[in-house]
Amino acid sequence: MCDIGPALIEALRSPVAGPPLAELLAGKQHVTVVVSDETRLEPRRAFLDAIGQFLGDRRLTIAIATGTHGPSRLEDLGIPGWLGRADQVVNHDGHSERDMVVVGHSQRGTTFRVHRCTVETDLVILTGCIKPHYFAGFGAGSKALFPGLGASREIRHNHTLKTEAGSVAGRLDGNPCRQDLEEILDGELPPIFLLNAIKDPEDGLQGAVAGEPRAALRRGAERARPWFRIRCPRARTIVVSDREPISSSLYQASKSVAAVASLLEKGGTIVIAAQCRDGVGPVETVNRAIYEIGIKPRLPREHRIVLVSELDRATVSQTYCEYQPSVEAALDGEPALFLPRASSALVEVEG
Repeated sequence: MCDIGPALIEALRSPVAGPPLAELLAGKQHVTVVVSDETRLEPRRAFLDAIGQFLGDRRLTIAIATGTHGPSRLEDLGIPGWLGRADQVVNHDGHSERDMVVVGHSQRGTTFRVHRCTVETDLVILTGCIKPHYFAGFGAGSKALFPGLGASREIRHNHTLKTEAGSVAGRLDGNPCRQDLEEILDGELPPIFLLNAIKDPEDGLQGAVAGEPRAALRRGAERARPWFRIRCPRARTIVVSDREPISSSLYQASKSVAAVASLLEKGGTIVIAAQCRDGVGPVETVNRAIYEIGIKPRLPREHRIVLVSELDRATVSQTYCEYQPSVEAALDGEPALFLPRASSALVEVEG
Protein backbone atom coordinates (compact mmCIF):
# COMPACT_ATOMS: atom_id res chain seq x y z
CA MET A 1 0.00 0.00 0.00
CA CYS A 2 1.32 3.45 -0.88
CA ASP A 3 1.23 6.71 1.08
CA ILE A 4 -1.69 8.14 -0.84
CA GLY A 5 -1.14 11.82 -0.01
CA PRO A 6 2.25 12.15 -1.76
CA ALA A 7 1.04 9.89 -4.58
CA LEU A 8 -1.88 12.21 -5.27
CA ILE A 9 0.34 15.29 -5.25
CA GLU A 10 2.77 13.66 -7.66
CA ALA A 11 -0.09 12.68 -9.97
CA LEU A 12 -1.38 16.27 -10.00
CA ARG A 13 2.09 17.53 -10.89
CA SER A 14 2.82 14.82 -13.49
CA PRO A 15 -0.44 13.88 -15.23
CA VAL A 16 -0.79 11.00 -17.68
CA ALA A 17 -2.01 13.38 -20.37
CA GLY A 18 -2.68 17.10 -20.51
CA PRO A 19 -1.24 19.93 -18.43
CA PRO A 20 -0.49 19.69 -14.68
CA LEU A 21 -3.20 20.97 -12.37
CA ALA A 22 -1.26 24.13 -11.44
CA GLU A 23 -0.99 25.08 -15.11
CA LEU A 24 -4.63 24.26 -15.79
CA LEU A 25 -5.72 26.49 -12.90
CA ALA A 26 -4.04 29.59 -14.34
CA GLY A 27 -6.60 32.36 -14.81
CA LYS A 28 -9.44 30.34 -13.31
CA GLN A 29 -11.44 31.66 -10.37
CA HIS A 30 -13.99 28.92 -9.64
CA VAL A 31 -13.33 25.18 -9.32
CA THR A 32 -15.85 22.37 -8.85
CA VAL A 33 -14.52 19.18 -7.24
CA VAL A 34 -16.69 16.07 -7.55
CA VAL A 35 -16.45 13.42 -4.81
CA SER A 36 -18.29 10.13 -4.27
CA ASP A 37 -21.19 9.54 -1.91
CA GLU A 38 -21.14 7.26 1.13
CA THR A 39 -21.83 4.14 -0.94
CA ARG A 40 -18.20 4.27 -2.07
CA LEU A 41 -15.25 3.65 0.25
CA GLU A 42 -12.91 6.34 -1.03
CA PRO A 43 -10.28 8.75 0.36
CA ARG A 44 -12.38 11.87 -0.15
CA ARG A 45 -10.44 13.91 2.37
CA ALA A 46 -7.10 12.93 0.82
CA PHE A 47 -8.37 13.94 -2.62
CA LEU A 48 -9.50 17.33 -1.34
CA ASP A 49 -6.34 17.88 0.72
CA ALA A 50 -4.19 17.24 -2.34
CA ILE A 51 -6.25 19.42 -4.67
CA GLY A 52 -6.49 22.10 -1.99
CA GLN A 53 -2.73 22.65 -2.08
CA PHE A 54 -3.17 24.12 -5.56
CA LEU A 55 -6.42 26.08 -5.17
CA GLY A 56 -5.29 29.19 -3.31
CA ASP A 57 -8.24 31.51 -2.70
CA ARG A 58 -10.29 30.34 -5.65
CA ARG A 59 -14.01 29.79 -5.21
CA LEU A 60 -14.71 26.12 -4.42
CA THR A 61 -17.81 24.03 -5.08
CA ILE A 62 -17.88 20.45 -3.77
CA ALA A 63 -20.39 18.26 -5.60
CA ILE A 64 -21.45 14.88 -4.21
CA ALA A 65 -21.84 12.35 -7.02
CA THR A 66 -24.90 10.35 -6.00
CA GLY A 67 -26.24 9.19 -9.37
CA THR A 68 -29.63 7.60 -8.74
CA HIS A 69 -28.96 7.02 -5.02
CA GLY A 70 -30.58 10.23 -3.84
CA PRO A 71 -28.98 12.92 -1.63
CA SER A 72 -26.10 11.79 0.53
CA ARG A 73 -25.71 11.72 4.31
CA LEU A 74 -23.08 14.44 4.47
CA GLU A 75 -21.97 13.42 7.95
CA ASP A 76 -20.91 10.03 6.55
CA LEU A 77 -18.50 11.46 3.99
CA GLY A 78 -15.63 12.12 6.40
CA ILE A 79 -14.91 15.63 5.09
CA PRO A 80 -16.55 18.03 7.58
CA GLY A 81 -13.71 20.54 7.35
CA TRP A 82 -13.92 20.73 3.59
CA LEU A 83 -17.70 20.94 3.56
CA GLY A 84 -17.40 23.90 5.91
CA ARG A 85 -14.72 25.57 3.81
CA ALA A 86 -16.46 25.19 0.44
CA ASP A 87 -18.32 28.17 -0.97
CA GLN A 88 -21.02 25.79 -2.20
CA VAL A 89 -21.90 22.15 -1.50
CA VAL A 90 -24.08 20.36 -4.06
CA ASN A 91 -25.74 17.27 -2.58
CA HIS A 92 -26.96 15.93 -5.90
CA ASP A 93 -30.45 14.50 -6.35
CA GLY A 94 -30.72 12.76 -9.70
CA HIS A 95 -34.49 12.34 -9.26
CA SER A 96 -35.11 16.09 -9.12
CA GLU A 97 -35.65 18.20 -12.24
CA ARG A 98 -34.25 21.22 -10.47
CA ASP A 99 -30.85 22.58 -11.51
CA MET A 100 -30.41 20.19 -14.45
CA VAL A 101 -28.91 21.31 -17.77
CA VAL A 102 -28.30 19.48 -21.05
CA VAL A 103 -24.64 19.51 -22.12
CA GLY A 104 -24.74 17.07 -25.02
CA HIS A 105 -25.97 13.83 -26.56
CA SER A 106 -24.28 10.51 -27.24
CA GLN A 107 -24.28 8.57 -30.49
CA ARG A 108 -26.35 5.89 -28.74
CA GLY A 109 -29.07 8.33 -27.80
CA THR A 110 -28.20 9.27 -24.21
CA THR A 111 -29.01 12.87 -23.36
CA PHE A 112 -26.40 14.19 -20.97
CA ARG A 113 -28.50 16.09 -18.46
CA VAL A 114 -26.40 16.94 -15.43
CA HIS A 115 -26.36 19.31 -12.48
CA ARG A 116 -25.70 22.89 -13.47
CA CYS A 117 -22.69 23.10 -11.13
CA THR A 118 -20.77 21.33 -13.90
CA VAL A 119 -21.13 24.33 -16.22
CA GLU A 120 -21.24 27.22 -13.75
CA THR A 121 -17.53 26.89 -13.01
CA ASP A 122 -14.16 27.35 -14.70
CA LEU A 123 -12.81 23.84 -14.08
CA VAL A 124 -14.28 20.49 -13.00
CA ILE A 125 -12.05 18.04 -11.13
CA LEU A 126 -13.36 14.47 -10.94
CA THR A 127 -12.20 12.15 -8.17
CA GLY A 128 -12.74 8.44 -7.54
CA CYS A 129 -11.12 5.05 -7.10
CA ILE A 130 -10.29 2.71 -9.95
CA LYS A 131 -11.45 -0.87 -9.54
CA PRO A 132 -13.47 -3.23 -11.76
CA HIS A 133 -17.13 -2.45 -12.41
CA TYR A 134 -19.40 -5.20 -13.64
CA PHE A 135 -20.76 -3.41 -16.71
CA ALA A 136 -18.78 -0.15 -17.07
CA GLY A 137 -15.44 -1.99 -17.19
CA PHE A 138 -13.89 -0.08 -14.30
CA GLY A 139 -15.27 2.42 -11.85
CA ALA A 140 -14.11 6.03 -11.60
CA GLY A 141 -13.03 8.11 -14.60
CA SER A 142 -15.84 10.18 -16.06
CA LYS A 143 -18.43 8.17 -14.09
CA ALA A 144 -18.11 10.83 -11.39
CA LEU A 145 -19.60 13.31 -13.85
CA PHE A 146 -22.13 11.01 -15.47
CA PRO A 147 -23.88 9.11 -14.01
CA GLY A 148 -22.55 10.72 -10.82
CA LEU A 149 -24.17 14.12 -11.38
CA GLY A 150 -26.69 12.98 -13.98
CA ALA A 151 -30.48 12.91 -14.14
CA SER A 152 -32.00 9.55 -13.25
CA ARG A 153 -33.93 9.08 -16.50
CA GLU A 154 -30.82 9.61 -18.60
CA ILE A 155 -28.76 7.38 -16.29
CA ARG A 156 -31.27 4.58 -16.79
CA HIS A 157 -30.96 4.98 -20.55
CA ASN A 158 -27.19 4.57 -20.34
CA HIS A 159 -27.57 1.57 -18.05
CA THR A 160 -29.73 -0.27 -20.57
CA LEU A 161 -26.48 -0.72 -22.50
CA LYS A 162 -25.24 -3.13 -19.83
CA THR A 163 -27.11 -5.88 -21.66
CA GLU A 164 -24.93 -5.47 -24.76
CA ALA A 165 -21.96 -7.68 -25.50
CA GLY A 166 -18.82 -5.97 -24.30
CA SER A 167 -20.39 -4.23 -21.30
CA VAL A 168 -18.39 -6.33 -18.87
CA ALA A 169 -15.94 -5.96 -16.01
CA GLY A 170 -12.39 -5.16 -17.01
CA ARG A 171 -13.14 -3.77 -20.49
CA LEU A 172 -13.06 -0.07 -21.29
CA ASP A 173 -12.51 0.12 -25.04
CA GLY A 174 -15.20 -1.76 -26.92
CA ASN A 175 -17.54 -1.45 -23.93
CA PRO A 176 -20.83 0.12 -25.12
CA CYS A 177 -21.84 1.39 -21.69
CA ARG A 178 -18.45 2.96 -20.95
CA GLN A 179 -18.08 4.45 -24.42
CA ASP A 180 -21.55 5.97 -24.16
CA LEU A 181 -21.03 7.63 -20.80
CA GLU A 182 -17.57 8.91 -21.77
CA GLU A 183 -19.04 10.90 -24.65
CA ILE A 184 -20.11 13.48 -22.08
CA LEU A 185 -16.48 14.60 -22.13
CA ASP A 186 -17.15 15.95 -25.64
CA GLY A 187 -20.10 18.01 -24.42
CA GLU A 188 -20.47 21.72 -23.75
CA LEU A 189 -18.50 21.78 -20.51
CA PRO A 190 -15.56 23.63 -19.01
CA PRO A 191 -12.22 21.78 -18.87
CA ILE A 192 -12.42 18.43 -17.06
CA PHE A 193 -9.48 17.10 -15.02
CA LEU A 194 -9.29 13.67 -13.39
CA LEU A 195 -7.68 12.60 -10.11
CA ASN A 196 -8.14 8.90 -9.36
CA ALA A 197 -6.62 6.52 -6.83
CA ILE A 198 -5.90 2.88 -7.70
CA LYS A 199 -7.42 0.30 -5.36
CA ASP A 200 -6.59 -3.30 -4.55
CA PRO A 201 -9.17 -5.95 -3.50
CA GLU A 202 -8.69 -5.15 0.20
CA ASP A 203 -9.51 -1.49 -0.47
CA GLY A 204 -5.86 -0.55 -0.06
CA LEU A 205 -4.58 2.28 -2.23
CA GLN A 206 -1.78 1.39 -4.62
CA GLY A 207 -1.16 4.65 -6.43
CA ALA A 208 -2.78 7.51 -8.28
CA VAL A 209 -3.24 8.89 -11.78
CA ALA A 210 -4.37 12.29 -13.01
CA GLY A 211 -4.94 14.27 -16.18
CA GLU A 212 -7.22 13.99 -19.20
CA PRO A 213 -10.00 11.63 -18.02
CA ARG A 214 -9.95 8.99 -20.76
CA ALA A 215 -6.19 8.56 -20.84
CA ALA A 216 -5.71 8.72 -17.07
CA LEU A 217 -8.41 6.13 -16.39
CA ARG A 218 -6.90 3.69 -18.87
CA ARG A 219 -3.44 4.04 -17.37
CA GLY A 220 -4.85 3.48 -13.90
CA ALA A 221 -6.98 0.52 -15.01
CA GLU A 222 -3.97 -1.30 -16.42
CA ARG A 223 -2.15 -0.79 -13.14
CA ALA A 224 -5.17 -2.03 -11.17
CA ARG A 225 -6.01 -5.05 -13.33
CA PRO A 226 -3.46 -7.55 -11.89
CA TRP A 227 -4.73 -6.96 -8.37
CA PHE A 228 -8.25 -8.15 -9.22
CA ARG A 229 -7.68 -11.00 -11.68
CA ILE A 230 -8.60 -14.45 -10.32
CA ARG A 231 -8.85 -17.86 -12.01
CA CYS A 232 -11.45 -20.31 -10.72
CA PRO A 233 -13.21 -23.44 -11.97
CA ARG A 234 -16.94 -23.35 -12.50
CA ALA A 235 -18.93 -24.35 -9.43
CA ARG A 236 -22.44 -25.51 -8.62
CA THR A 237 -22.59 -23.41 -5.45
CA ILE A 238 -20.83 -20.08 -4.93
CA VAL A 239 -20.87 -17.94 -1.78
CA VAL A 240 -20.09 -14.26 -2.35
CA SER A 241 -19.40 -11.62 0.25
CA ASP A 242 -17.83 -8.20 0.54
CA ARG A 243 -17.18 -5.49 3.08
CA GLU A 244 -19.07 -2.27 3.72
CA PRO A 245 -20.42 -0.37 1.89
CA ILE A 246 -20.98 -3.15 -0.69
CA SER A 247 -22.66 -5.31 1.97
CA SER A 248 -24.87 -2.45 3.20
CA SER A 249 -27.83 -3.21 0.89
CA LEU A 250 -28.97 -5.72 -1.68
CA TYR A 251 -28.74 -2.90 -4.22
CA GLN A 252 -24.97 -2.80 -3.67
CA ALA A 253 -24.37 -6.49 -2.86
CA SER A 254 -25.92 -7.54 -6.18
CA LYS A 255 -22.69 -6.42 -7.87
CA SER A 256 -21.04 -9.52 -6.45
CA VAL A 257 -23.51 -11.78 -8.27
CA ALA A 258 -22.78 -10.14 -11.62
CA ALA A 259 -19.03 -10.41 -11.06
CA VAL A 260 -19.06 -14.20 -10.60
CA ALA A 261 -21.94 -15.14 -12.91
CA SER A 262 -19.66 -16.77 -15.49
CA LEU A 263 -18.48 -19.28 -12.85
CA LEU A 264 -21.91 -20.72 -12.05
CA GLU A 265 -22.85 -24.12 -13.44
CA LYS A 266 -26.30 -24.76 -14.92
CA GLY A 267 -28.80 -25.27 -12.12
CA GLY A 268 -26.38 -23.82 -9.59
CA THR A 269 -26.85 -21.50 -6.62
CA ILE A 270 -25.23 -18.22 -5.63
CA VAL A 271 -25.45 -17.34 -1.95
CA ILE A 272 -25.10 -13.64 -1.13
CA ALA A 273 -23.79 -13.12 2.40
CA ALA A 274 -24.43 -9.44 3.14
CA GLN A 275 -25.57 -7.65 6.27
CA CYS A 276 -27.91 -5.27 4.38
CA ARG A 277 -28.07 -2.83 7.28
CA ASP A 278 -29.57 -0.26 4.89
CA GLY A 279 -32.17 -2.72 3.64
CA VAL A 280 -32.87 -3.77 0.08
CA GLY A 281 -32.68 -0.40 -1.64
CA PRO A 282 -35.36 0.62 -4.16
CA VAL A 283 -37.09 -2.73 -4.70
CA GLU A 284 -38.27 -2.11 -8.25
CA THR A 285 -34.79 -0.97 -9.29
CA VAL A 286 -33.15 -3.95 -7.59
CA ASN A 287 -35.51 -6.48 -9.17
CA ARG A 288 -35.85 -4.97 -12.62
CA ALA A 289 -32.87 -2.78 -13.52
CA ILE A 290 -30.24 -4.67 -11.56
CA TYR A 291 -31.39 -8.30 -11.67
CA GLU A 292 -33.65 -8.74 -14.72
CA ILE A 293 -31.65 -6.46 -17.01
CA GLY A 294 -28.15 -6.49 -15.57
CA ILE A 295 -27.57 -9.86 -13.90
CA LYS A 296 -29.99 -12.53 -15.12
CA PRO A 297 -28.71 -12.53 -18.74
CA ARG A 298 -25.21 -13.33 -17.43
CA LEU A 299 -26.36 -16.38 -15.47
CA PRO A 300 -27.26 -19.89 -16.64
CA ARG A 301 -30.97 -20.10 -17.46
CA GLU A 302 -31.50 -22.41 -14.48
CA HIS A 303 -30.16 -20.86 -11.27
CA ARG A 304 -31.01 -19.89 -7.71
CA ILE A 305 -29.91 -16.86 -5.75
CA VAL A 306 -30.13 -16.94 -1.96
CA LEU A 307 -29.69 -13.99 0.40
CA VAL A 308 -28.32 -14.43 3.92
CA SER A 309 -28.65 -11.10 5.73
CA GLU A 310 -30.27 -9.29 8.64
CA LEU A 311 -33.45 -8.86 6.61
CA ASP A 312 -36.51 -10.90 7.51
CA ARG A 313 -38.13 -13.47 5.25
CA ALA A 314 -41.01 -11.17 4.29
CA THR A 315 -38.64 -8.46 3.11
CA VAL A 316 -36.44 -10.83 1.12
CA SER A 317 -39.51 -12.38 -0.50
CA GLN A 318 -40.12 -9.05 -2.28
CA THR A 319 -36.76 -9.35 -4.05
CA TYR A 320 -35.23 -11.64 -6.66
CA CYS A 321 -33.59 -13.67 -3.87
CA GLU A 322 -34.68 -16.61 -1.73
CA TYR A 323 -34.40 -16.29 2.05
CA GLN A 324 -32.12 -18.39 4.25
CA PRO A 325 -31.23 -17.60 7.87
CA SER A 326 -27.55 -18.61 7.57
CA VAL A 327 -24.90 -19.66 5.09
CA GLU A 328 -24.90 -23.12 6.67
CA ALA A 329 -28.63 -23.47 6.05
CA ALA A 330 -28.24 -22.23 2.49
CA LEU A 331 -25.51 -24.78 1.73
CA ASP A 332 -27.19 -27.70 3.51
CA GLY A 333 -23.92 -29.62 3.57
CA GLU A 334 -23.07 -29.03 -0.09
CA PRO A 335 -19.50 -27.97 -1.01
CA ALA A 336 -19.13 -24.41 -2.24
CA LEU A 337 -16.70 -21.96 -3.77
CA PHE A 338 -16.24 -19.01 -1.39
CA LEU A 339 -15.32 -15.67 -2.97
CA PRO A 340 -14.81 -12.75 -0.57
CA ARG A 341 -14.42 -9.27 -2.12
CA ALA A 342 -16.41 -10.70 -5.00
CA SER A 343 -17.90 -7.45 -6.30
CA SER A 344 -14.67 -6.30 -7.92
CA ALA A 345 -13.27 -9.65 -9.08
CA LEU A 346 -12.07 -10.02 -12.67
CA VAL A 347 -12.98 -13.66 -13.10
CA GLU A 348 -11.32 -16.00 -15.56
CA VAL A 349 -12.83 -19.48 -15.85
CA GLU A 350 -10.37 -22.37 -15.53
CA GLY A 351 -10.71 -25.25 -17.96
